[in-house]
Amino acid sequence: MLSVLIWIPIISAAIIGFWPGNAIQPSRARLASLTVAGIVLLWNLFILLKFDISYPGMQFQEYLPWNETLGLNYQLGVDGLSILMLVLNSFLTWIAIYSSNKNTERPRLYYSMVLLVSGGVAGAFLAENLLLFFLFYELELIPFYLLICIWGGEKRAYAGIKFLIYTAVSGALILATFLGMVWLTGSHSFAFDAVSTQNISAGMQLLLLGGIVLGFGIKMPLVPFHTWLPDAYVEVSAPIAILLGGVLAKLGTYGLLRFGLGMFPQAWSVIAPSLAIWGAINAIYGAVIAIAQKDIKRMVAYSSIGHMGYILLAAAASTPLSLVGAVAQMFSHGIILAILFHLVGIVEAKVGTRELDKLNGLMSPIRGLPLISALLVLSGMASAGIPGLTGFVAEFISFQGSFSTFPIPTLLCVVASGLTAVYFVILLNRTCFGRLQNNLAYYPKVVWAEKMPALILASLIIFLGVQPTWLVRWSETTTTSMVAVIPTPEKTVISEIALK
Repeated sequence: MLSVLIWIPIISAAIIGFWPGNAIQPSRARLASLTVAGIVLLWNLFILLKFDISYPGMQFQEYLPWNETLGLNYQLGVDGLSILMLVLNSFLTWIAIYSSNKNTERPRLYYSMVLLVSGGVAGAFLAENLLLFFLFYELELIPFYLLICIWGGEKRAYAGIKFLIYTAVSGALILATFLGMVWLTGSHSFAFDAVSTQNISAGMQLLLLGGIVLGFGIKMPLVPFHTWLPDAYVEVSAPIAILLGGVLAKLGTYGLLRFGLGMFPQAWSVIAPSLAIWGAINAIYGAVIAIAQKDIKRMVAYSSIGHMGYILLAAAASTPLSLVGAVAQMFSHGIILAILFHLVGIVEAKVGTRELDKLNGLMSPIRGLPLISALLVLSGMASAGIPGLTGFVAEFISFQGSFSTFPIPTLLCVVASGLTAVYFVILLNRTCFGRLQNNLAYYPKVVWAEKMPALILASLIIFLGVQPTWLVRWSETTTTSMVAVIPTPEKTVISEIALK
């Protein structure tokens, strides 16, 4: 059942990319990719409906012996931590393919790379074996590099190389940590349930956890390992930016929760205060730098960095409520970032620029882009955490769950959330409002096919904002079971005294 989410996109990517001759025309390649992504999305929704929210462990498990000598087996499963991420991956893949330019150069390679990324990311979310996770984790590296370097902007080569180097370092840290975990525990298998870190010394646990935090912190990304992200976001097309921010970054947050908090609960409780401070710094930094940006895409990129700080804070707090908020924030951030990048792509295509100093009056009902401007206002409000939208639900739960444990970092993140409203007000005031200059001709009309992805995303943002149960119910049981094994501050102090 779960293998469908991995191998249908990967096999389809191989067929589209390597089919001999010109039997697959550009339009057919796009239609085939869109159909495959739609089938995977529907299958994902079917799994979601069959998912038992009362059971905290892995469900729909699959097992196939592969290489017993290496301890590598094909093991898949899904729980409350990964189910929403799978839906987000398949949904945003469909959005990215649908919103891609119909006249994209080398379409067969382009769509095959997008599908390959989708299959690899799904495999990482489903893997129950450390080595299998790493293989799928690295599978997206080359496809994303090609998507940046071939279909990117003027500085695409620089952005692609930078992405490649940072991601390769991230993978090396994670692999080294996984190997260290298995070697130190004496396990003969890389299966999650066969690797127990409880018998590892406290110092080695902290060292291994440091590798996990750094490796996945680069992928999220966290300051100061974030510099690859603005360059990559700015240079890629809007559909690929949706995948980079909405899907790829979630591998970092997911890995931090799954392997950091999940496998090193004792060491996690030791470094949690430092992680909370790091999250607050990330949130403030991203918001302040976003205010200074003149390029809309770069502003959204730094906004994304800031929101990763909220997730890190919630993970550090490790309360049942904060972890539910972290998962909700991951999903909400993905769809909000998707609509922002899609709308920015439309504005750039119709107006010819992303510079705030050159944009004005897009809300004009006759010569401007009124519906796109209205949707941009909505998405800005969602990102700023305005009540009634999904961004507010995720942020409120995260902050409420974190405040009792880390009050000062939580208050700093609340300030950062307020700054989010500042830079989006600047963006909207300069782009949507004001008077459209008379020397400008009518902007090209936005056809319904271009509006459709934004309308779907906006509807989802509103629905989850007024019905937050549909957002939080899937992860509640799993995150509660994760928190149960994390030592409380009182237990940590007692154990430290006993060791002395």
